[in-house]
Amino acid sequence: MIKKYKHILKNREDAATKLRDVIPMQRLKDESWKIVAVSKGGLELAYMIRKKLPNTLDFLFSEAIMAPNNDECEIARVSEREEIVINEQLVNSFGIQYDYIYGEARRKHEEQILSYVYQYRKGRPFTSIKDQVVLLVDEGSETGMKFMTALKTILAMGPKAVYIAVAVLPSDTLDLLEPFADDIFFLYDIDDYVETELYYEELEKIEEEKLEKYLGDKNDI
Repeated sequence: MIKKYKHILKNREDAATKLRDVIPMQRLKDESWKIVAVSKGGLELAYMIRKKLPNTLDFLFSEAIMAPNNDECEIARVSEREEIVINEQLVNSFGIQYDYIYGEARRKHEEQILSYVYQYRKGRPFTSIKDQVVLLVDEGSETGMKFMTALKTILAMGPKAVYIAVAVLPSDTLDLLEPFADDIFFLYDIDDYVETELYYEELEKIEEEKLEKYLGDKNDI
């Protein structure tokens, strides 16, 4: 099963080209959908999906909160608007205190997220998307936590509709996200998902200059 999907996509450009075939691009243009990336790789992918369209492109910053004794186990996530999504199952099974999560959320927000907002948006807060149509984008989704945090944050702002575009994701993550999004545009949902990098031949690290370019350019590709 792993071999079947290994390197199924060449790179983000390949993923963007294929996603443009499943996203209703004419509606995206006509209805002025706001495109919002939920990761650095997602931002490059979103930039390539948009191409020369005038749709606005933004990045919703969020940070993972890890288990106290395991810095590889994400138990919660906080967004730049201080919305928190908690993996209740993990928190309960590890007996983690909610005070720890809220404390870590405040620290991550103050120490990391706010610095990103100043660095990449010159301190500008995330634009209001009340009554707007939003398309959340990522290159892949292992647990769905980034999307869930973005969904909670966006839905609290009163959008008209929220869609998701993602190249690859686990089947159970697709099931998790579906009730919260108006539709999900994806290329592959995989039962035995390993990690996103496995499904791309090449997944370049995004340099800071590129992030600033993507967020600064109106439409230039």
